[in-house]
Order: sequence, then structure tokens, then C-alpha cells
Amino acid sequence: MYISIVDRLKKISAADWNALDTEGNPFLRHEFLAALEHTGCVSPKTGWQPQHLVAHEDGPLQGRLLGAAPMYLKNHSYGEYVFDWAWANAYAHAGETYYPKLVVGVPFTPAAGPRLLVTPATDAGTIKTHLIQAALQHMQDTAASSLHWLFVTEADAGLLEAAGHLLRTGFQFHWSNPGYRDFDDFLSGFTAEKRKKIKRERRHVREAGIEMEVLTGASITPAHWDRFHEFYLSTIHAHGAYAYLTRDFFHRLGQALPEHTVLVLARKEREYVAGALNLRGADTLYGRYWGCRGEFHSLHFETCYYTAIEYAIAQGLRHFEAGAQGGHKLARGFTPVVTRSAHRLMHPKFNRAIADYLARERLDVNACVDELNEHVPFKNQTATTDEHR
Repeated sequence: MYISIVDRLKKISAADWNALDTEGNPFLRHEFLAALEHTGCVSPKTGWQPQHLVAHEDGPLQGRLLGAAPMYLKNHSYGEYVFDWAWANAYAHAGETYYPKLVVGVPFTPAAGPRLLVTPATDAGTIKTHLIQAALQHMQDTAASSLHWLFVTEADAGLLEAAGHLLRTGFQFHWSNPGYRDFDDFLSGFTAEKRKKIKRERRHVREAGIEMEVLTGASITPAHWDRFHEFYLSTIHAHGAYAYLTRDFFHRLGQALPEHTVLVLARKEREYVAGALNLRGADTLYGRYWGCRGEFHSLHFETCYYTAIEYAIAQGLRHFEAGAQGGHKLARGFTPVVTRSAHRLMHPKFNRAIADYLARERLDVNACVDELNEHVPFKNQTATTDEHR
């Protein structure tokens, strides 16, 4: 096995990369990651320098691709959704340098999935161990302060912890589908008060004269992407955030992954007034970005959640992850699910201090999740995602 570092994903065959076990996660496909690089969203200039780990059978970049990990050298902490700004500040106060650091994950995407990608029907454990050790060695070779594996699976978290990483937990709100027949069947499990609230919110949208459209694949035209990019920028500007993604990226995404792209648009008369972008995986719908032109009662909930849930039910998808944060999702049928990351810091004292902090933080996260589960909107007050804990 020969492990190399590549600075452009185009150096690896898309077929070889996509043959790795990504568990059907669209964000780990070659087309998605390469689109970020091709359009300049991810580059040394934007502070995301690709340093992908790849393991080959016959020699450096030769023979069968056995495993990989999407890795980046970073000089900031933007676009990660696992917040370590306080750690960087602590380093600065101590006269130490926190950047550059290494991150293994998907840029701008708080969706959990495998980060140690391996070829099926191989000695996966051995390949993953070598990838972890190679990442740790690259941390030393680049004089990075730390190595961070973001939104890892529970299985990968266990391997990383065994290799000396510190585990960190957080939580998101996810929707699960035990086999609903339709949206009304989904609502039938709600308490009467919560059910009436959702029906009222949907009625507000209809009474405003707004119709919802769900576009997929080739039905999404360049004009649709242009309009959605405007919606995306409107949200960015409203929150004073940084526009990571370009118009070109959305166009390329639609061309490269049409079978994974689900665009929800809200139309009032002849004009689109809002939109939400989702990507479809093997059994999961992932909500990513949204934007709106004007103020319309409950349109955010309809565009980002209700229409997407209807689509997921109709398509037989088992899960819907609508992005990070958002306590308002709880009353709309989403339940708290624990997320995981793993961290290794070169500085021994900081590593110990952060280990102590993370142990306390995990207790707080567990307590918060337990409390949130007591307020789910369902009649039986039982969350359906305990297996993710």
C-alpha cells in the first residue's frame, strides 16, 4: 500500500474515487468535491488547500485505489460548522500559532458521513489505520497545529479515538421516515396543537398565492440555477456571512450530479420568490441552502421542510437532514441526533486542556439532547432517532 497526497482531485479518476465506499453520501462523490475545486470555491486562495490522502496498491498513484480521505490545509476556521475559534484564541493568548491546521471533511457541509473511504471487499481496518497514521504524519510534516476529522460516523470515531484523537459531540435535528404513506400520515402522529400549527403555516403560503415546485435532474435549467444563486446570496447578505459558493459552482453541480440534485422553488404568479437546494443520497435527503425574495409568512418552513418532507415520503427516503442548528425544527417533526468529530492537537498541554473541556461538553450535549427529546411534538413523546446517540 502506498499513500500519497494530491492537491487536486482531478489527479484521481472519478470512477476510482466513486468506487470507494461512501455509503451513498453525495457530498463525498468525486463530482461534488471536484466541482468545489474547479470553480475556485476550494483553493489555497480561499483558505482550503486540498491535501487529499490516497492509498494505491502498486505505487504512488499507481494501481488500484484502495482508500482515500478528503483533507485540507487551512489558515482559518470558516465553513466547518464544528467551532474551534475559542481554541485558536487560546493559542494566540499563549503566544502559540494555531494556523495552519488540517481538516478532514467536506467543505461548507455539516453532514455526517464516512471520512475514511475504502474499497469494498478489502481489509478495510488496515487501510483505515494507514490513512489515519498518514494524516498524523502529514500534520507533523506541514507543521500544522492540529488535525480535525469533522462529522465522522460512529464507526470512524471509534477508530480515531483508538488512534489518540479526542472525540467531540454536538447535535443536529433530523427527520426520520418509518414508512409514512403521505404528509397527512406524518402529521397524524403529532399532538393536535402541533398538527394544527403546521397546517396553519402551510395554509398561509397557499393563501399568499404561492405554489411550490420540486425540480430534479435535467428539469433544472441554467435559468433556475441563476435564480437560486440570487436566493443564496440574499441569505448570505442578510446574515452578514461569507459567500463560499459561486454561480459557476451551482451550474457545475447541476451538470455533474443531476440525479442527486433536488431544487425546491416557490412561485408567486410568474416569479420565483424563494428556493431551497437539497442533495439526495442513497436513503437520505440533505437540505443545504435557501433564500427568499421578500417576506412571506411561513414560506421558509414550507420551502425548506414541508415540501422536502413530502418529496422524501413520496420517494421512500428514510431520512432528511435539513442542515445545522435550528431549534425551530423540533416542533416540525425533527428530532435531535448526536454528531461527532475527532481532534488531535500537537501541543501536549493544549491537547490535555481541550480533552478536559470536551469531556464536560459531552455531558452538556447529552443533557441537552435528553431535554429536547422531552419536547418532541409527537403524541407518544418518543423520538425516533435514539440509535444515533
